Amino acid sequence: MPRWFLSKRAIDLSEIMDDPDCDPDLLINTYAWFARLNPLLGRWKSVYRTLIRPILRPERATRILDIGCGAGDVLRLIRHLASQDGFDLELMGIDPDERAIICAREMPSNTGISFDPVHSSELVTRGDQFDIVISNHVLHHLSPGELLTLAHDSALLAGDLVIHNDIKRDDLAWLFFWPVGLVCRNSFILTDGLRSIRRAWHPKELRRLLPNRWTVETRTPFRLLLIHPTDE
Repeated sequence: MPRWFLSKRAIDLSEIMDDPDCDPDLLINTYAWFARLNPLLGRWKSVYRTLIRPILRPERATRILDIGCGAGDVLRLIRHLASQDGFDLELMGIDPDERAIICAREMPSNTGISFDPVHSSELVTRGDQFDIVISNHVLHHLSPGELLTLAHDSALLAGDLVIHNDIKRDDLAWLFFWPVGLVCRNSFILTDGLRSIRRAWHPKELRRLLPNRWTVETRTPFRLLLIHPTDE
């Protein structure tokens, strides 16, 4: 496969799970697989150790918002890690897809987590505030205009830090994902994962698009973090 296979974003592709008429059982299975894959592929334990834990507040609960939370697995992981370190958190997940919120609310171990089927702009309008705002695998869904809106909203909502964690578009990432996707049977993981990689951003594209205060950090394997330190 030539190295220019993924030279441009395949913005014409859409993921099956975004179709409101997709198979509901396969959708639930897909969310279940996310709970297993996100800690590994998203490197969230490393993100927690290096970026989130250093600014957690020992004197009070730290408020964290997850935009596009899906079934809430990233929030549950962060709550578990913070609890091991002795920190209290107040967690909120939002997702405009009501199917995701229904699935999140039905998952076990939701203590300390609230879920709401709203858009980030609605929270901005309400004047909500959080210490940390995160997202996982949201950026590749967005057009340039939508990404700028997300960046604007998340910077307004966060008092300390914004972290948007996503895939870095790369030919090798597309190749290496095949065996992962094939293992995840009875789900949309294989098809949607490959489409996600083709839709993903390259760090240079994000750096050209976003204001200077945003930092694009790359991590192995094939990850990018879009970071905004709002407390400076």
